[in-house]
Amino acid sequence: MTHSAVVPTPAAPADDAFQLGDHLLNSRLIVGTGLYETFEQMRDALELSGARCVTVAVRRERQYDGEGRNILDYLDLDRYILLPNTAGCYNVADALRYARMGRELLTNLENPGANWVKLEVLGDSVTRLPDPVATLEATAVLAAEGFQVLCYTSDDPILARRLKQAGAVAVMPAGSPIGSGQGILNPNNIRICLEYLKGDDPNYPVIVDAGVGAASDVAMAMELGVDGVLLNTAIAHARDPLGMARAMKAGVEAGRLSFLSGRIPKRLYAQASSPDEGLISTRPVHK
Repeated sequence: MTHSAVVPTPAAPADDAFQLGDHLLNSRLIVGTGLYETFEQMRDALELSGARCVTVAVRRERQYDGEGRNILDYLDLDRYILLPNTAGCYNVADALRYARMGRELLTNLENPGANWVKLEVLGDSVTRLPDPVATLEATAVLAAEGFQVLCYTSDDPILARRLKQAGAVAVMPAGSPIGSGQGILNPNNIRICLEYLKGDDPNYPVIVDAGVGAASDVAMAMELGVDGVLLNTAIAHARDPLGMARAMKAGVEAGRLSFLSGRIPKRLYAQASSPDEGLISTRPVHK
């Protein structure tokens, strides 16, 4: 009787939790709560995405709809950790103000995310690219105040390293401009960010934030080795937001499992998928 060899299996993505600040998350997908047509659509999309952490834009979030309903009534605070963000801020003073407001909001809600913030300080309203100088300054101030800063930034590895040094608990390089749906434009820069940020601390969280448009973009980001993906527009503005939410969940899980499993090396020439040994020769015999 023969016995099959026991083959070690990479951690299943569903059980592959990761530490983000003080929080242990069992989903590597973080989803925004803006841009949906209705609160009901938002609620259902969040559930289908499998996310356990969702962002709320303190400055720009539509807290009430046309019928006077509050967005918070459609967010299960026993299920989701809210991550306040400073979206729409274009200077340090505004970013600090809304970060502090977000902490107050979550403290009043008794949500466990009260001491953290997703920091955005944008350079202009056309490109919506982050202002590197202002972002670095705001990170240092908020970290000194005890915030756990999850810092949205460009894919510049030098800036990423400086943000970590300034006290950011996670660096979140953009795959491409916010809401563009262009995917991961510069995977090499993301790889260098990972090298610089995780070189002396393999557990330091790096999350791709912004620019993804499809599940394949999310899978690609995860295959690079990032710890998670944060997105909003890709689901909320999809033709079928609920279907896209399911696709994004699957994309994160597939990309993570692919990364853990290890891709084969890329080769210049073909390599036979079956061994040559033992094959009967079919070459013509020359006399």
